Amino acid sequence: SDTSPVGHAANLHLDLWAPNFGIQEWYRPTELEYEMFPGLPRVRDGYLYANDEPGLGINIDEQLASKYPCEEIVETWTQTRHPDGTPARP
Repeated sequence: SDTSPVGHAANLHLDLWAPNFGIQEWYRPTELEYEMFPGLPRVRDGYLYANDEPGLGINIDEQLASKYPCEEIVETWTQTRHPDGTPARP
């Protein structure tokens, strides 16, 4: 996915706010991602649910995340970035 778990939580909050919202793309987070990002929205019965925690409702387990350092590997064109981190078109 080209959006992080935090980005997906933010997208869900925008969806809940927008009266003309239709469909939200979603990926299937692994159990490790759910453990690393407590509060990550979950899909139940075909619907995506936000929680009632403050802010985006998501947190990060930094100790767990430190065991999985980011590898600067571009697996798909959607992950191509400029040096400042902004997405780059192929």
